[in-house]
Amino acid sequence: MDPGISRELQYAAELQPVGSGLEDACHAERLPTSQKLNAIFGSAPLPFLTLEWVLGSLGERSFGLIMLLLGLVAMLPGVCVLGGLGLAILGLQMTMAKEKPLLPGFLVLRSLPADKVLAVLGRIIPPIKFLEKFIRPRWHVPFIATRRLVGLVIILLAATVFVPIPLSNVLPGAMALLVAFAYLEEDGLLLSVALAASIASLLITGMEVWGTAKGAEVLLRL
Repeated sequence: MDPGISRELQYAAELQPVGSGLEDACHAERLPTSQKLNAIFGSAPLPFLTLEWVLGSLGERSFGLIMLLLGLVAMLPGVCVLGGLGLAILGLQMTMAKEKPLLPGFLVLRSLPADKVLAVLGRIIPPIKFLEKFIRPRWHVPFIATRRLVGLVIILLAATVFVPIPLSNVLPGAMALLVAFAYLEEDGLLLSVALAASIASLLITGMEVWGTAKGAEVLLRL
Protein backbone atom coordinates (compact mmCIF):
# COMPACT_ATOMS: atom_id res chain seq x y z
CA MET A 1 0.00 0.00 0.00
CA ASP A 2 1.12 3.60 -0.56
CA PRO A 3 3.96 4.40 1.94
CA GLY A 4 2.47 7.84 2.53
CA ILE A 5 -0.67 6.41 4.08
CA SER A 6 -1.55 7.41 7.64
CA ARG A 7 -0.26 5.52 10.68
CA GLU A 8 -3.81 4.54 11.68
CA LEU A 9 -4.40 2.99 8.27
CA GLN A 10 -1.21 0.94 8.51
CA TYR A 11 -2.19 -0.31 11.96
CA ALA A 12 -5.67 -1.30 10.84
CA ALA A 13 -4.34 -3.11 7.78
CA GLU A 14 -2.13 -5.27 10.02
CA LEU A 15 -4.88 -6.36 12.38
CA GLN A 16 -6.00 -9.36 10.33
CA PRO A 17 -4.52 -11.19 7.36
CA VAL A 18 -6.29 -10.10 4.23
CA GLY A 19 -5.57 -13.12 2.09
CA SER A 20 -6.58 -12.49 -1.49
CA GLY A 21 -9.03 -9.69 -0.60
CA LEU A 22 -12.78 -9.40 -0.84
CA GLU A 23 -13.17 -12.38 -3.11
CA ASP A 24 -11.90 -14.70 -0.36
CA ALA A 25 -14.07 -12.92 2.20
CA CYS A 26 -17.17 -13.49 0.12
CA HIS A 27 -16.51 -17.22 -0.05
CA ALA A 28 -16.09 -17.57 3.70
CA GLU A 29 -19.11 -18.80 5.64
CA ARG A 30 -19.31 -15.57 7.56
CA LEU A 31 -16.41 -13.34 8.53
CA PRO A 32 -16.53 -11.13 11.62
CA THR A 33 -17.08 -7.50 10.70
CA SER A 34 -13.52 -6.55 11.65
CA GLN A 35 -12.15 -9.08 9.15
CA LYS A 36 -14.68 -7.96 6.55
CA LEU A 37 -13.40 -4.40 6.92
CA ASN A 38 -9.81 -5.61 6.72
CA ALA A 39 -10.66 -7.35 3.46
CA ILE A 40 -11.55 -3.93 2.07
CA PHE A 41 -7.99 -2.78 2.69
CA GLY A 42 -6.66 -5.56 0.52
CA SER A 43 -8.81 -4.79 -2.50
CA ALA A 44 -9.41 -1.04 -2.31
CA PRO A 45 -8.83 0.71 -5.64
CA LEU A 46 -6.04 3.26 -5.16
CA PRO A 47 -5.60 6.16 -5.10
CA PHE A 48 -9.33 6.94 -5.26
CA LEU A 49 -12.53 5.09 -4.40
CA THR A 50 -16.22 5.84 -4.01
CA LEU A 51 -18.71 5.29 -1.19
CA GLU A 52 -20.69 3.16 -3.62
CA TRP A 53 -17.73 0.74 -3.76
CA VAL A 54 -17.45 0.67 0.05
CA LEU A 55 -21.17 0.02 0.55
CA GLY A 56 -21.17 -2.63 -2.16
CA SER A 57 -18.22 -4.35 -0.49
CA LEU A 58 -19.98 -4.40 2.88
CA GLY A 59 -23.23 -5.74 1.43
CA GLU A 60 -25.91 -6.32 4.11
CA ARG A 61 -23.60 -4.90 6.78
CA SER A 62 -23.66 -1.47 5.18
CA PHE A 63 -26.89 -0.71 7.08
CA GLY A 64 -25.21 -1.53 10.38
CA LEU A 65 -22.07 0.48 9.66
CA ILE A 66 -23.95 3.61 8.57
CA MET A 67 -26.30 3.24 11.54
CA LEU A 68 -23.26 3.02 13.80
CA LEU A 69 -21.76 6.24 12.43
CA LEU A 70 -25.09 8.10 12.52
CA GLY A 71 -25.74 6.92 16.09
CA LEU A 72 -22.41 8.40 17.15
CA VAL A 73 -23.25 11.69 15.41
CA ALA A 74 -26.70 11.75 17.05
CA MET A 75 -25.06 11.63 20.49
CA LEU A 76 -22.85 14.66 19.83
CA PRO A 77 -24.08 18.15 20.77
CA GLY A 78 -24.38 20.60 17.91
CA VAL A 79 -24.57 17.99 15.14
CA CYS A 80 -27.12 15.64 16.70
CA VAL A 81 -29.83 17.00 14.39
CA LEU A 82 -27.86 15.78 11.37
CA GLY A 83 -27.49 12.37 12.99
CA GLY A 84 -31.22 12.24 13.76
CA LEU A 85 -32.12 13.21 10.21
CA GLY A 86 -29.77 10.59 8.81
CA LEU A 87 -31.21 7.90 11.10
CA ALA A 88 -34.75 8.81 10.05
CA ILE A 89 -33.85 8.45 6.36
CA LEU A 90 -32.01 5.19 7.02
CA GLY A 91 -34.94 3.83 9.05
CA LEU A 92 -37.36 4.73 6.28
CA GLN A 93 -35.27 2.79 3.78
CA MET A 94 -35.20 -0.20 6.14
CA THR A 95 -39.00 -0.18 6.43
CA MET A 96 -39.05 -0.31 2.62
CA ALA A 97 -36.83 -3.44 2.84
CA LYS A 98 -34.04 -1.95 0.74
CA GLU A 99 -31.09 -4.32 0.27
CA LYS A 100 -28.57 -1.58 1.01
CA PRO A 101 -28.68 2.10 2.00
CA LEU A 102 -29.51 4.50 -0.81
CA LEU A 103 -27.49 7.71 -0.69
CA PRO A 104 -27.54 10.72 -3.03
CA GLY A 105 -25.59 10.14 -6.22
CA PHE A 106 -23.30 13.11 -5.61
CA LEU A 107 -22.13 11.38 -2.43
CA VAL A 108 -21.79 7.75 -3.48
CA LEU A 109 -20.29 8.41 -6.91
CA ARG A 110 -17.83 11.11 -5.90
CA SER A 111 -14.18 10.05 -6.04
CA LEU A 112 -12.58 10.23 -2.59
CA PRO A 113 -8.94 9.82 -1.52
CA ALA A 114 -8.63 6.14 -0.67
CA ASP A 115 -6.11 6.70 2.12
CA LYS A 116 -8.46 9.06 4.00
CA VAL A 117 -11.52 6.81 3.65
CA LEU A 118 -9.56 3.75 4.72
CA ALA A 119 -8.07 5.68 7.64
CA VAL A 120 -11.58 6.38 8.94
CA LEU A 121 -12.52 2.71 8.57
CA GLY A 122 -9.23 1.78 10.23
CA ARG A 123 -10.18 3.68 13.38
CA ILE A 124 -13.47 1.78 13.57
CA ILE A 125 -11.87 -1.66 13.36
CA PRO A 126 -10.16 -1.84 16.82
CA PRO A 127 -13.32 -1.15 18.90
CA ILE A 128 -15.38 -3.48 16.69
CA LYS A 129 -12.73 -6.20 17.06
CA PHE A 130 -12.88 -5.80 20.85
CA LEU A 131 -16.69 -5.99 20.92
CA GLU A 132 -16.63 -9.12 18.78
CA LYS A 133 -15.41 -10.96 21.89
CA PHE A 134 -18.88 -10.46 23.34
CA ILE A 135 -21.09 -9.89 20.27
CA ARG A 136 -21.37 -12.80 17.85
CA PRO A 137 -23.93 -14.60 15.67
CA ARG A 138 -26.47 -16.24 18.01
CA TRP A 139 -30.21 -16.52 18.48
CA HIS A 140 -30.51 -16.57 14.72
CA VAL A 141 -33.35 -14.38 13.51
CA PRO A 142 -34.30 -13.52 9.91
CA PHE A 143 -32.63 -10.11 9.83
CA ILE A 144 -34.08 -9.35 6.40
CA ALA A 145 -37.59 -10.12 7.64
CA THR A 146 -37.12 -8.02 10.78
CA ARG A 147 -35.63 -5.09 8.87
CA ARG A 148 -39.00 -3.33 8.64
CA LEU A 149 -39.51 -3.53 12.41
CA VAL A 150 -35.98 -2.32 13.09
CA GLY A 151 -36.47 0.51 10.60
CA LEU A 152 -39.65 1.63 12.38
CA VAL A 153 -37.88 1.65 15.74
CA ILE A 154 -34.98 3.63 14.26
CA ILE A 155 -37.42 6.22 12.85
CA LEU A 156 -39.02 6.65 16.28
CA LEU A 157 -35.60 6.94 17.94
CA ALA A 158 -34.57 9.52 15.36
CA ALA A 159 -37.70 11.55 16.13
CA THR A 160 -36.76 11.76 19.81
CA VAL A 161 -33.40 13.29 18.88
CA PHE A 162 -35.31 16.45 17.92
CA VAL A 163 -37.07 16.74 21.30
CA PRO A 164 -36.00 20.13 22.75
CA ILE A 165 -34.87 18.72 26.09
CA PRO A 166 -31.19 18.87 27.16
CA LEU A 167 -29.30 15.62 26.50
CA SER A 168 -32.44 14.00 25.04
CA ASN A 169 -30.31 13.01 22.03
CA VAL A 170 -27.90 10.80 23.99
CA LEU A 171 -30.25 7.92 24.82
CA PRO A 172 -31.70 7.39 21.30
CA GLY A 173 -28.19 7.66 19.83
CA ALA A 174 -26.96 4.98 22.22
CA MET A 175 -29.90 2.73 21.33
CA ALA A 176 -29.09 3.14 17.64
CA LEU A 177 -25.53 2.00 18.42
CA LEU A 178 -26.82 -1.18 20.09
CA VAL A 179 -29.01 -1.99 17.11
CA ALA A 180 -26.10 -1.25 14.77
CA PHE A 181 -23.75 -3.67 16.54
CA ALA A 182 -26.46 -6.36 16.49
CA TYR A 183 -26.88 -5.86 12.74
CA LEU A 184 -23.14 -5.94 12.07
CA GLU A 185 -22.64 -9.26 13.86
CA GLU A 186 -26.10 -10.79 13.26
CA ASP A 187 -26.53 -11.15 17.00
CA GLY A 188 -30.21 -11.98 17.55
CA LEU A 189 -29.82 -11.84 21.33
CA LEU A 190 -28.36 -8.34 21.24
CA LEU A 191 -30.97 -7.26 18.69
CA SER A 192 -33.77 -8.41 21.02
CA VAL A 193 -32.19 -6.57 23.94
CA ALA A 194 -31.57 -3.46 21.81
CA LEU A 195 -35.18 -3.33 20.57
CA ALA A 196 -36.54 -3.77 24.11
CA ALA A 197 -34.19 -1.06 25.38
CA SER A 198 -35.20 1.20 22.49
CA ILE A 199 -38.88 0.86 23.40
CA ALA A 200 -37.99 1.71 27.01
CA SER A 201 -36.04 4.72 25.72
CA LEU A 202 -39.06 5.92 23.75
CA LEU A 203 -41.28 5.58 26.84
CA ILE A 204 -38.79 7.53 28.94
CA THR A 205 -38.60 10.31 26.36
CA GLY A 206 -42.40 10.37 26.13
CA MET A 207 -42.65 10.77 29.91
CA GLU A 208 -40.09 13.58 29.81
CA VAL A 209 -42.05 15.40 27.11
CA TRP A 210 -45.30 14.92 29.04
CA GLY A 211 -43.69 16.17 32.26
CA THR A 212 -42.21 19.20 30.51
CA ALA A 213 -45.56 20.03 28.91
CA LYS A 214 -47.40 19.75 32.22
CA GLY A 215 -44.78 21.92 33.92
CA ALA A 216 -45.13 24.58 31.23
CA GLU A 217 -48.90 24.43 31.59
CA VAL A 218 -48.64 25.05 35.35
CA LEU A 219 -46.29 28.00 34.81
CA LEU A 220 -48.64 29.57 32.28
CA ARG A 221 -51.46 29.42 34.81
CA LEU A 222 -49.48 31.36 37.42
